[in-house]
Amino acid sequence: MPDGNWGWAPDRFEATACTRPDGSIILTPIAKLGPYPERATDPLEDWAARTPDRTLVARRNARGGWVSVTYGEAVERIRALATGLAALRLSAESPLLIVSGNSIEHLLLGLAAMYAGVPYCPVSPAYSRAGSDSSRLRNVVEMLTPGLVASFDGAQAYAIETVVPADVPVLCDFDLNSEHRTLSLAELENGDMLAAERAHANVAADTIAKFLLTSGSTGRSKPVITTHRMLSCNQLMLRQALPFVADDPPVLVDWLPWNHTFGGSHNVGLVFFNGGTLYIDDGQPVPGAFATTLANLREISPTVYFNVPKGFDLLAQALDDDDSLRRTFFRQLKTCFFAGASLAQHTWDALDKAACRERGRRVPILSGLGATETAPAITFTTPDNDRAGVIGLPAAGNDVKLAPVAGKLELRVRGPHVTPGYWRLPEQTAAAFDDEGYYRLGDAVRLVDPDDATRGM
Repeated sequence: MPDGNWGWAPDRFEATACTRPDGSIILTPIAKLGPYPERATDPLEDWAARTPDRTLVARRNARGGWVSVTYGEAVERIRALATGLAALRLSAESPLLIVSGNSIEHLLLGLAAMYAGVPYCPVSPAYSRAGSDSSRLRNVVEMLTPGLVASFDGAQAYAIETVVPADVPVLCDFDLNSEHRTLSLAELENGDMLAAERAHANVAADTIAKFLLTSGSTGRSKPVITTHRMLSCNQLMLRQALPFVADDPPVLVDWLPWNHTFGGSHNVGLVFFNGGTLYIDDGQPVPGAFATTLANLREISPTVYFNVPKGFDLLAQALDDDDSLRRTFFRQLKTCFFAGASLAQHTWDALDKAACRERGRRVPILSGLGATETAPAITFTTPDNDRAGVIGLPAAGNDVKLAPVAGKLELRVRGPHVTPGYWRLPEQTAAAFDDEGYYRLGDAVRLVDPDDATRGM
């Protein structure tokens, strides 16, 4: 059995199954989803009032030290930044684009936009790095028609100069060789606080929080409408599935990019929804960059560790060789969680071996299935699962259908965390849902036990 005080009850991961005459299977969680905040930023304000001196986010500076922002400081700056955003009269028709990697500035500006009811879109820095093909950034600008573009990375300057229309202001901390009006974060913070508070008061559950771009692997990226309701209820699904985060605020050391739903919605949301701390990891699971991640993990002990399978492959090798890393990594770890692909069984076994060497017992390795269109979590595995390839059962709040398609079962889902559609793409939106309103993931799953759907997928 895994180690750790989970506060776990079996019905959190149980579901009923109903097989229909057409061969489809409806999986319904036994646990019910509780009440959740109307606005995704409400928990942030709550934690700022309760624990103003707790660190919300930290990132290493050029000298290697940690620069941190507390909950109290963050909310004060978010409200100040919201004054400038409110003055610019941004909207869903002219949103904010953040063309930058993970940073403290990016986080505060994105949260300020959500606070003020301004939809924003985090854009992959790869779309606009020097020497890259700027057509992808141009497509995003054409689709979303932004009213403000922000960047905190000078490597994005050329693409912004050449792609962003001259009448769209740019918020940046570097020089532009163009006619764009430029702003700084400090300038943005000098607006009318009453206007910001009025804008905040108008934010409701169905207000668009952000647009997240699909990968575009099958064509042009599609902007997924992500509402405050989607983010709030999905975070409650996570808390009910991982109940220890309610009693032990999560500590994350995380590199996952915020232009992707795993890093930007799932992980960032998990932190501030539960009063935790996010250490921004500037490493990546690629040769030459993973050393940065390992240096951070030798210093900071996470309570939950998220990564993609490649990252766990590299971590498992390092844990086997490095006693100091193993000691710090497992010191307060409750679980590892992977997504994006299946974890190789030999990597899973190596992580179990490292945990047993350090703790005497294995630490749960969890996974599940999600999508950008579902904010993102749908299913979770159980703490006692010890093999790769399992995605578990739907979390509370999900209504899952396994629909027969070409001899396989396609997973489809309904719930308050499902997107209303793709921005300005009515045909693609209509095609994404079946006649009962279930979102079609396009992913084929199979039952662990064909005779008992309640054992998971």
